[in-house]
Amino acid sequence: MAAERSVAARVVPDGLRSFLATETGSTLLLLGATLAGLVWANLPWHDTYDRFWETHFALVVGSHELGMGLKEWVNDGLMTLFFFVIGLEISREFKVGQLRNRRVVAVPAVAALGGMVVPAVLYYAVNAGGPGAGGWGIPMASDTAFVLGLLAVIGARCPQPLRIFLLTLAVVDDLGAISVVAIFYTEDLKLAPLVLAVVLFALIVAVRWLKVGRGPVYLLLGFLMWAAVLRSGVHPTIAGILLGVLVNVYAPPDTEKLRAGELVQRLQREPSPELAREARRSVASTVSVNDLLQHILHPWTSYVIVPLFALANAGVRLDPESLRRAATSPVTIGIVLGLVVGKFVGITLGTWIPLRLNWGELPGNLVWGQLLGGAAVAGIGFTVSLFITDLAFGDKPELESQAKIGILAGSVLAAALGWLIFRMAWNRGGVCAPPGTADEPDFEAEPLPPVTEHDHVLGPADAPVTLIEYGDYECPYCGAVQPVLDELRERYGDRLRLVFRHFPLQQIHPHAMPAALVAESAAAQGKFWEMHHVLFSHQLELNDRDLLGYSERMGFFPWENVKELERRVYKVKKAGWRAGVRGTPTFFLNGAEYQGPHELEPFVAAIDVMAEAARRSAAETAEGAAAADPTERPVDGDGDGDGGGDGQSRSS
Repeated sequence: MAAERSVAARVVPDGLRSFLATETGSTLLLLGATLAGLVWANLPWHDTYDRFWETHFALVVGSHELGMGLKEWVNDGLMTLFFFVIGLEISREFKVGQLRNRRVVAVPAVAALGGMVVPAVLYYAVNAGGPGAGGWGIPMASDTAFVLGLLAVIGARCPQPLRIFLLTLAVVDDLGAISVVAIFYTEDLKLAPLVLAVVLFALIVAVRWLKVGRGPVYLLLGFLMWAAVLRSGVHPTIAGILLGVLVNVYAPPDTEKLRAGELVQRLQREPSPELAREARRSVASTVSVNDLLQHILHPWTSYVIVPLFALANAGVRLDPESLRRAATSPVTIGIVLGLVVGKFVGITLGTWIPLRLNWGELPGNLVWGQLLGGAAVAGIGFTVSLFITDLAFGDKPELESQAKIGILAGSVLAAALGWLIFRMAWNRGGVCAPPGTADEPDFEAEPLPPVTEHDHVLGPADAPVTLIEYGDYECPYCGAVQPVLDELRERYGDRLRLVFRHFPLQQIHPHAMPAALVAESAAAQGKFWEMHHVLFSHQLELNDRDLLGYSERMGFFPWENVKELERRVYKVKKAGWRAGVRGTPTFFLNGAEYQGPHELEPFVAAIDVMAEAARRSAAETAEGAAAADPTERPVDGDGDGDGGGDGQSRSS
C-alpha cells in the first residue's frame, strides 16, 4: 500500500504536500490548546484566566512606549506573523501555484465567495437591528488546520484532489476574510500613522526593487510598518498579509535544479573550497525566499502561534446560565446557522454555478458526494472566527461569550455533518464536471508513448508490469540506479519488461548526446544493452576518444548515419517532454509516473502493486468474457470439463 501511495502522491506538488502535512500535523495541538483554554476558563479559579491574559507588557525606546496586554500581543503581534505566512502562501499560489490558472482557480474562488456571502447573510438575517449585527463576519472564514486535520482522519474517503480544492478555497477564503477585517472592522482611523505605514511600505517595495537590502533591513522596516499600522487603527495583521505578498517567489528552471544536484555529486567526488562555495550558491538559488520563509515560519505559526492564540481566545464560561443564554441568543444561533448551513449551501452553490456555466474545472474526477462532504467540513470556523469575534465584540463580554459558544457549537456540528456525508455518500452523486466533459481526456499533457519495436526492451510483451526509464548516460543518478534495475530484472524475470528511452540533458551533460548516439549505433548491430552497461560503467569517461574505443571493441564505427540517429533520439526526448518528463532518471510503471526512492525495496513494493492490479484486471476481463458467452465451460485438469479432475483438492 505504501508503494501505491508513492506512485499516486505525485498528483500533488511537493510544496503543497508539505503545506498539507504541516497543517494536519498541527491539528491535534490546536485542539489540545482549545480544550485547555476551555478547561482553564471553567475551573474554580477561572478568574486567573482573564488576569493572566490581561498582563501588561511594553516595549520602551526612549520616550516612546508600545504597550499592550498579553492577549493583545498574541492577537495583534504574533498573529501578524500567522497572516504573514498566509500572505506568503497567497503570493506563491498566484505566481507559481494553483491560482495562476484561471480555469483551476475559478471554481474554488466562486465557491469561497459563496461560502463567505451566504453565512454572512444568514447571520445578519437573524441579528438585523440587534446589538449583535456587527458580528456578521464571524461565520465567514474556515479554519484550514481543523478542516485538513479532519480530512486526514476521514482518510481514503477524502481523495487528494478534494484536499487540493479545499486548500485553494481556503487561500481565497483567507484573502476575503482579511479584506473584511481591513475594510469593515477598522475603527478610530488615525491618518498620520496610516500615511507613515504607506510610506514605509513604499520604501520596502523600493528596497526590494533596487535589490539593495538584506534580511535585517526588511525586518526593521517591516516592524516599523507594523507599529505604524497598529497606531493607525487599522488592524496590524494587514501589515503581515501585505509584507507576505511582497516576498519574492519563483519556480527555478529545471536546468538550474539539475545543475545544483550535479554540483553536489561532483563535490562528493572532488571536494574543494571553491566547488563547495559554488555548490552552496547553486543549491540556494533553487529555493525562492518565499519558500525558504515558509519552511522556517510555517511550523512556528502552526505549532506555536495558532495554538497560543486558541489558548488565549477559546476560554469561555460554559456554566448552565451561559449555555441557557447562548441557546436563545441571536448571535449564537446566527453563527451556528452560518457555519453549518451557510457554508454548506454557499460552497455547494458556488461550485455548481461555475461548473454549470463551464467557467472552470475541478482537480481529478471528484463526485458530488465527496464535494458535499468537503463543503460541510469547511464550516469548521475557528481561528479567524475567534479573531473577528475579538474585533466585533471585544468591548461586549456577554456577546463575545455567546459568539464563542456559537463558534464551538457550529464547528462541532459542521464536523459531524461532514463526517456523516463522507460515511454515507462519499462515492455517490456523479462526477463534478461541466455538462458533456466528464469523460473528456486531459489535453494539458500528451499521454506516455506506448512501447514499440523502436524502443530498447528487455522482457516479453505480455509481462504484467512494464518499467520505462528515461535516462541520460552522463547522469550520476541514472548510473546509481542501474544495479537496482539489474536486480529487479533478475528477481522478476519474464514478469517485468524493462524499457530504456533516451533523455540527454545536453545543457549540463555535454557528453550525453554523443553517448546516446553511440548506444543507438550499437543497437543497429544488435548490441544496445551491451553498450548500455558499458556507458553506465564509464560515466566519467565519455569523451569522443572513449566512445570510439568502446565501439571499436564491439566491432563497429559509431559515427555513421549520425543525423538519422540524432533525429531518432530527439524524437524520443520530445515525446517524453510532452508526457511530463523533466529530469533523469524518470520512471513509469504501467504508464503511471513513479516518484518513490530509487532503491530496491520501494521499487519492489510498487511493482507488486502494479502486478496485482494487472492480475485483477485480467481476472475481471476473463469473468466478463465468460459471462458474455455462457457456453464457455472451464476445462479441468483431466480435460473433460466436469470439474472433477483426478480427485485431488486444490486451493487458490
